[in-house]
Amino acid sequence: MKKLFTFLFLGMGFSAATAQENVTYQKPSKEILELADYQRAPSVNMDSKKEYMLLSYRNTYKTLDDLNQEEMRLGGLRINPTTNISSTVTYINNLKLRKVKDKNEIQVKGLPENVRITNVSWSPNEKKIAFTNTTNSGVELWIIDVVSATATKITSDNLNANLGSPFNWMIDNETLLVKVLPKNKKPLIDEKKNLPKGPTVSTADGSKSQNRTFQDLLKNKTDEANFESLVTSELYKISISGKTELFKAADIYAGESFSPDGKYLMLTTIQKPFSYIVPLSRFPQKSIVYDAFGKEIKIVNEVALNEIMPKGFSSVRKGKRSMSWRSDKPASLFYVEALDEGDQAKEVPYRDEIFVWEAPFTNTATSFFKTKQRFGGIMWGNDNYAIVYDSWYDTRNAKTYLVNPSNVSAEAKIISDRNSQDIYSDPGDFETKRNEFNKYVLAIENDNVYLIGNGFTKNGQFPFIDEFNLKTQKTKRLYTSTYTDKKEDLLSVEDFKKGEVLVMIQSKNEYPNYFMRNIKSKNSLTQITAFANPFTSIKNVYKEVIKYKRKDGVELSGTLYLPANYDRAAKKEKLPLLIWAYPAEFKDKNSAGQNDKNPNEFTFPNYGSFVYWVTKGYAVLDDASFPIIGEDKTEPNDTFIPQLVSNAEAAIDAVDKLGFINRKKVAVGGHSYGAFMTANLLTHSNLFACGIARSGAYNRTLTPFGFQSEQRNFWDVPEIYAGMSPFNTADKMKTPLLLVHGDADNNPGTFTLQSERYFQALKGLGAPVRLVLLPKESHGYAAKDNILHLLWEQDQFLEKYLKN
Repeated sequence: MKKLFTFLFLGMGFSAATAQENVTYQKPSKEILELADYQRAPSVNMDSKKEYMLLSYRNTYKTLDDLNQEEMRLGGLRINPTTNISSTVTYINNLKLRKVKDKNEIQVKGLPENVRITNVSWSPNEKKIAFTNTTNSGVELWIIDVVSATATKITSDNLNANLGSPFNWMIDNETLLVKVLPKNKKPLIDEKKNLPKGPTVSTADGSKSQNRTFQDLLKNKTDEANFESLVTSELYKISISGKTELFKAADIYAGESFSPDGKYLMLTTIQKPFSYIVPLSRFPQKSIVYDAFGKEIKIVNEVALNEIMPKGFSSVRKGKRSMSWRSDKPASLFYVEALDEGDQAKEVPYRDEIFVWEAPFTNTATSFFKTKQRFGGIMWGNDNYAIVYDSWYDTRNAKTYLVNPSNVSAEAKIISDRNSQDIYSDPGDFETKRNEFNKYVLAIENDNVYLIGNGFTKNGQFPFIDEFNLKTQKTKRLYTSTYTDKKEDLLSVEDFKKGEVLVMIQSKNEYPNYFMRNIKSKNSLTQITAFANPFTSIKNVYKEVIKYKRKDGVELSGTLYLPANYDRAAKKEKLPLLIWAYPAEFKDKNSAGQNDKNPNEFTFPNYGSFVYWVTKGYAVLDDASFPIIGEDKTEPNDTFIPQLVSNAEAAIDAVDKLGFINRKKVAVGGHSYGAFMTANLLTHSNLFACGIARSGAYNRTLTPFGFQSEQRNFWDVPEIYAGMSPFNTADKMKTPLLLVHGDADNNPGTFTLQSERYFQALKGLGAPVRLVLLPKESHGYAAKDNILHLLWEQDQFLEKYLKN
């Protein structure tokens, strides 16, 4: 039986009376279907010693039945109340093991039929692998013995995975701490069968409470009761042989973290009152440290309900935050407190202060470091070295400090001070290694640490490895990738003395594969995997990163694709052009003009791409630069529309100058903020024959407390919100537009209502527009039937309004 879904349509020659239709699912053309219906290569998960590889397999797409499971949306979660795991999880359906130095893959034995795997985790000594399997009625825990490649079930399907992974390995490698559904779990309330006892009332006490537009929030007492029932667990210690022991009684356990030495456990629980305004991440929380036997040691943190958030991206809540264990010590916590009380407008010498607190927490915490900007993270090394990061969003400044943990009075050394958006100056990320506690710390070898960088330059991408001396603060370049016909990703340094580095190499028509490179032995390569290219039909398409300028001199770029048989020399045929883009905000022109595209990146036509249409005679400019720049005190969105149009003009001019296209046949498309971009371009320019906008927001008054990177609210700058909203200028939009939205969008701000109301406005004002609502889909699309039909819709639309 064919499945049906409803979309709304009003196009050239159709009246409003015939606008709504029931349509069966359609598949795209043969060329597009061949690319879309492919078998996904396995994902690779290696142990830290690179002795074993775990290969995980999953279907390319979900099915509609996967999306049609029972679902409850509570506190920002989407839960399957029958199985007690997220309804949005993507399952693995097979596992294989392989020794890295061998070529033969070994099928993991003992897996159940119709296995649905998630939450895969190696034991600390990497001799076992734990995972969960979801049955029709719940979640169960399984263990794989790596050497024998055999899986064994150790629990029934009574685990609670509603708040993420339901288990943690303990330091003994033999025991796991597991969240189990309470034996006296309260039954769920069916709101359809239980009449409310009164209205839902919300009250504001006069304090400012500015929040973004979250989805799936609690709405009433019934939601509260069901939320509490679904996320409450009992904690058990369960051995790999299946022996169980109750560790802690039922509570809402939101975080379980063992100290590096395994002697302490920090448990974080969600407290009441719950909120109808913010998701569970901002509900009250309490963190308590226990010893390994469950005896309470200390309440280390209590966080109040956080419904009131100071304004701005650099704002944080008051009190302790980012509390975690130091990875370089047996049992020491660290946390951060805002010295400006979270108010980014306050003038203070320091924004944040880092504290360290040693077990058993009988003494007070001691100050470790104060940051002049907002704390951005810390990498622990040893008693003498740690790396601290801070940043400030408004200026895009980011600093990196070298700190001595044993001498907090010593002056920290700034080893990097840069514009975080300046990718050409990025020094890279510090390499880590496991210490005696099996925790990742700075990899320090003879007073040297190592950085791996992406290596973006004005002449292309050349990833590198640097050696940084902690005493002299001097840098030495150890390796630079020199490929001009391939792309090399430097993943990790595996042996510092031997110079062995794990890399991934790909080209535009060679699927990414893993290799071991020895940078001390003539840069020799040893291949580890050999995944084949599943998209051979487009292996010979022409691909090039083109660079061009918009009229104010800002440098732009995009990846241009041309059909394989197109004669680039003769240029007799002028192709229709598809532009796919997503706007990005910058605070300076130099950063905005930097190129982060590599023409040698493998051409992977995922469902969101326009690349499919290169097989049907279109030119495609993918990932075209659409920077929105606001320098000094000017905000990017102050000139959003003119910059948007200028970016589009420059892109079309650049490809037209090459002689490949008919500039009267250009379409533009985008997803989410790219959909918002598309609607504005069709409204405020005459550059495009048509456009495709997927899962966007079109009325900014419905996101009044900020959107994307906009920190100002609607009442600060009503003219900006109004001027950027294509809904407000729907009467000016007469260009054909294909609107697509998942009817279960879960992304803040992009409610499905946005597309529905925009369609109604355009329809009422006589614009040629088509709205496709994909059943059961969230902000990103997952079901095969929906994705294939989406490709068909786009193909039919482009054939009608662009190509012909």
